[in-house]
Amino acid sequence: MNVQLAISLVFELTPSHFVLWRTSRRPGKGPLYVSAKRTHFIFVEFLLYHFYLQRLMPFAGAFANGFVLGKRTHFGGIKWGSGSGLREELPRKRRRRGSLSQCCASLIEAGHYVDGPDSVCPVGPVLVDCSSRIAGENMGQGMLDRVAGRLKVALRAAAVGGLLLPGSAPAQSIRVPWSDYAHDPQHTAISPVASQPLHRVIWQTSVDLSVPTNNTGELFIHYGSPLITRSNTVIVPVKTTGAGGFRIESRVGGTGATNWMQSSDYTAPPHGWYPSFSPTLTPRNRIYFPGGGGTVYYCDSPDSTNHPVIGQIVFYGLANYNANTNAYLSNVFIDTPITSDRYGNIYFGFQVTNSTPLNLQGGIARIDVNGTGTWVAASTVAGDAAMNKVVQNCSPALANDHKTLYFAVNGGNFSYGYLVAVDSRTLAPIARIRLKDAGFPTHDASLPDDGTASPTVGPDDDVYFGVFEYSCCVNHDRGWLLHFNGSLSQTKIPGAFGWDDTASIVSASLVSSYHGSSSYLLVTKYNNYSDPGIGGNGSNKVAVLDPNDTETDPVTGATVMKEILTVLGPTPNTGQAGVREWCINTAVVDPFTRSVLAGSEDGKLYRWDLTSNTLSETFTLTTGIGEAYTPTLIGVDGTVYAINNAILFVIGQ
Repeated sequence: MNVQLAISLVFELTPSHFVLWRTSRRPGKGPLYVSAKRTHFIFVEFLLYHFYLQRLMPFAGAFANGFVLGKRTHFGGIKWGSGSGLREELPRKRRRRGSLSQCCASLIEAGHYVDGPDSVCPVGPVLVDCSSRIAGENMGQGMLDRVAGRLKVALRAAAVGGLLLPGSAPAQSIRVPWSDYAHDPQHTAISPVASQPLHRVIWQTSVDLSVPTNNTGELFIHYGSPLITRSNTVIVPVKTTGAGGFRIESRVGGTGATNWMQSSDYTAPPHGWYPSFSPTLTPRNRIYFPGGGGTVYYCDSPDSTNHPVIGQIVFYGLANYNANTNAYLSNVFIDTPITSDRYGNIYFGFQVTNSTPLNLQGGIARIDVNGTGTWVAASTVAGDAAMNKVVQNCSPALANDHKTLYFAVNGGNFSYGYLVAVDSRTLAPIARIRLKDAGFPTHDASLPDDGTASPTVGPDDDVYFGVFEYSCCVNHDRGWLLHFNGSLSQTKIPGAFGWDDTASIVSASLVSSYHGSSSYLLVTKYNNYSDPGIGGNGSNKVAVLDPNDTETDPVTGATVMKEILTVLGPTPNTGQAGVREWCINTAVVDPFTRSVLAGSEDGKLYRWDLTSNTLSETFTLTTGIGEAYTPTLIGVDGTVYAINNAILFVIGQ
């Protein structure tokens, strides 16, 4: 049996049996379906136990939590076993007989999600309840994905890591998109593909055709993250003019050749540092990108080599927009990256500067898969009339079950503000917490529009969000990484750095020197700025932190997350103490090579090896420039993407 068949898993139900997973199409053949009929269950049990537990746990890391094998197999709340043996264990009200509608077959084949209330399918996936088949709990919203997701992560990890693939097989057989800022709606920045060695520039392209700098030559603009489809098409957000024109470009991932370009009438809201222009890619392979007046454009064929059809939708109604276009273009601005959930619904913050015919107020918007929009004001979700928008560049994040949406609101650049949680389906407020300076908790933290800090949701649903200190330099301009439980009812251990940074997730199993109890750790920028008047020593680092262990911060004496690993930037900072600072707002984690890829203001891209705690690879992009922080990411073919001096570089072997 070809061991590559475990790649690209999806779940499917048919009237005759429950299909545990299917494989990707093999050359010249269709997909192989591995069913959970009793005649196949020995094979399934063997794969789950002998392969998953014994060989994939180091790769699965935190994603394997909760898996226990005993007399029966328990996985994410689903019990696997014979129908007769399990039927009595299920609550009677949750037994159900049924099958997945045939209308979903094509969606499953395309890799789309089909469960939950927003599904395009008329029935939800269920495990049938009869003695000749496998029984299990009714799979409602989220349950299917929890099971499928954990198996996908583990098996893809093994495939790329060499456990499933022959030694000569390339990672290019895996097709998992980079769909949002920091990869996914939880902003984990975990790559599902092994990165290639940093040997050469495969292609490069400008992301700003009119590069602005301040009077010191530094570049204070945030560039939107590229997106990458399953077919290795790269969607590049580009700033086209000094006045703020924008477009998206569709490029071939392997060569950089242009497929098509599409301009947008988007304009940025009033700002200090230039905010990002950031699209999103849904599981249905639809691209959404910001338009003027709070509108959103979309494209359903991003992989096309010809110019595709472009549509436009508006969260407050297209008819309303068309009736008063100039009023909305002048006063309503999308001010965050767009985030998409697993059903294709999208979320974004917007800012309103003056009155509109509908009396819009700045807040959060949602547009569902059918184009229906809703919104709620920042003042409403915060319970504070002074809050007037989502913090600029704060990409909304979703809980792991996609039912809760997190974002931060403020009343202006560097004002106080709140981290809020709303129902992702209705935008009804769930919880809010006023954000405090972790070192000086009687003071409010500052929420700058000049940064890009966005919530990160951990595998245990804890939420992390970076803020700035209450007053300049009391923490050497490092800010704080605040830490809460998923309901925002408990404040937990903070990190000592949070300015313009979104924490990445790294499985604790990837850090061989770690012997603590946490199942996952955090990767953050960890600069200690030595600029005049700031007070730091220039010891600019990247850090792996334990969110559940503590140490004393040497700058403020606050109790903060424990440093597990740190790596110092290697390039001296001419004219200042210390070294050049790390230039990342989200750093991609490669679990297959046990490394993190991060850029520096010295113009170089580095691979940080988490096993040896060394910078194991260095690749020079430019001569270096002071600039607003940028993301790193990994494509479906393993190429590494980094932005330096307004140029997107694609690096590989």
